[in-house]
Amino acid sequence: MALRHAVLAALLNEELSGYQLAKAFDVGVANFWHALPQQLYAELAKLEREGLVAGREVVQDTRPNKRLFTVTEAGLAELTRFAATADKPSFIRDDLLVKVQAADHLDPDELVTRLLERAALADAKIELFGGLLRRMRGDRDEEDFLRHGDHIGPYLTCLRGLAFEQGNRDWCHRTAAVLRERRTTDVPR
Repeated sequence: MALRHAVLAALLNEELSGYQLAKAFDVGVANFWHALPQQLYAELAKLEREGLVAGREVVQDTRPNKRLFTVTEAGLAELTRFAATADKPSFIRDDLLVKVQAADHLDPDELVTRLLERAALADAKIELFGGLLRRMRGDRDEEDFLRHGDHIGPYLTCLRGLAFEQGNRDWCHRTAAVLRERRTTDVPR
């Protein structure tokens, strides 16, 4: 997947400025695609040159003017073409896993500290995703929203982000417990 497809998908349901797009990436899209704001601005400019998004200038009285972007028919066709291609398997690239891989040769207390820090970050994201999901479904219960709600794609990807962070948190706590237990039972190295 290229950044272009993530940007096109993020613009499907509403017209956004570059700033709003960066916020959307930071909050919702980041659970499956990370991009820096400058990457997003550059990608928007490229997509506009290629006719995949259309931008329009909005004049503001008290603030600088802004540009709002929306997906064009050509952009939707590109996203449709992308959706029809076979997916590549994902993979994990994580500094913490490298540290845990070397656990037998490192200070277990330091690793436990890193694991608990990561678990706390996962808890914060779990809270964020929970709030996003509640906001998206409004006063509907989840099953009703999943059957009849609008804009189900962002909801489903947010559910995946929530499950991912819950798995991270649970793994961190379990791994920290294993390392603590091994330290107290004095396992030979």
